[in-house]
Amino acid sequence: MTRQPVGIAMSGGVDSTAAALILKERFAVEGFFMNLAQPDFEKQRNRVEQLAATMDIPLHIIDLKAEFKKRVLDYFTTSYYRGKTPNPCMICNREIKFGLFMDAILSAGMTRVATGHYARLCCSEGEYFLHTGTDATKDQSYFLSRLTQQQLARVLFPLGSMSKKDIYRFVASNGYTDFRGVESQDVCFLKDTRLSAFLENGEKPSAPPGPIISVDGRMLGRHSGLHHYTIGQRRGLGLPDTSPWYVCSLDHQTNVLVVGKNRDLFSSSLIACNAHWINRVLPLENHRYTARIRYAHPGSAARFTRISDDSFKLVFDEAQRAVAPGQYAVLYDGERVIGSGEIVSGQ
Repeated sequence: MTRQPVGIAMSGGVDSTAAALILKERFAVEGFFMNLAQPDFEKQRNRVEQLAATMDIPLHIIDLKAEFKKRVLDYFTTSYYRGKTPNPCMICNREIKFGLFMDAILSAGMTRVATGHYARLCCSEGEYFLHTGTDATKDQSYFLSRLTQQQLARVLFPLGSMSKKDIYRFVASNGYTDFRGVESQDVCFLKDTRLSAFLENGEKPSAPPGPIISVDGRMLGRHSGLHHYTIGQRRGLGLPDTSPWYVCSLDHQTNVLVVGKNRDLFSSSLIACNAHWINRVLPLENHRYTARIRYAHPGSAARFTRISDDSFKLVFDEAQRAVAPGQYAVLYDGERVIGSGEIVSGQ
C-alpha cells in the first residue's frame, strides 16, 4: 500500500526530530529545511542533514532569504522605529512557514505539512479548529492564531498531545540522546546579537534623541531614540529615583518617551486592529473570553466588543500590566483559539 507523502519542517531540534520519527510510522516522510540566512545557518543545515540521513528520509533545502527579509525582518525593524513592540513569529508563521514554505513543500508533491509545534487540530464537517497543546508550559497555539482555514487544512501537529518530557523520552528510545539543553531561540535571526545592535546595523530611518516625560507631564531627561525602548522596560532609562521608572508609552509622532511608576503600567482595556478569526465567525459581543497579550502571558478574562470588521476592544476583569502596541491579543474559548488582533493601545 502506497503511503501518503508528508513533508516535515526540520530545524535540527528535538521537536521536529520527534515529529519526523512519529510520522515515519504512518507516512512517506520527506524533510524540508528553510534557508532564511539565519546566523547559524551552516551549523543548522549540517545538523539537519545528519538527522535526515540517520532517519533515512530525503531532505530538501528551500531558499526563502529574500522573502524572509522583506516580510519579516523589514516588518520587525520598521515596527520598532515606529514605537511598537513587534512579534516576528506571528508574521513568519503566516507568511513564511505556513505560507511560502508550505507552498514549496506541497509543490514538491507532499499532501500535508507537519511541524513540531505544541498545538492540536480538530476537524468537524470540513472546518478546522485550533486548540492549545496538552503541555501548557510548551503550548504554541498563540503563535498560530493568524493561520487560515486553508493553511490549517494541510497541517499536521503530531506533538500536540505530548509533553516535553514525553518528547525527550521518545527520541532517546530511538537512539537520539544529544538534545538535552538545546532549545530553539524565540527570535531566530537575533541569536547572540543584541536587539539594539541588530536595529542599528540594518537599514534604519532617522531615530533622533528626544524628551523623556512622566505620565503627569514633567520633563525628566532625554532618550537616545525610541527604538531602544519597549513598554514595561526599566533598565537603560538613566533616571535615578527612590523607586524605578518604567516605559509606559512611546509617542512616535512627537518622539516622546513617557515613563511612570509600576502602577502606571496597568491597563483595564485594550484596542486591537487587523482582526483575524480562525473560524471566520466574530466572537460573541460582550462575551467573556481568555485573552493573552503576549506569548508568555498566562491569560486573563476579558469581555469582547466589536468596533469594526477589522478592530475590537477587550475589557479585562483585572487590569493587565505592560500592554504593548505591536504585540498580539489572542482570544481563547477554553482550549480553542478564536483568533487575534494586533494591539493598538492599552487604556
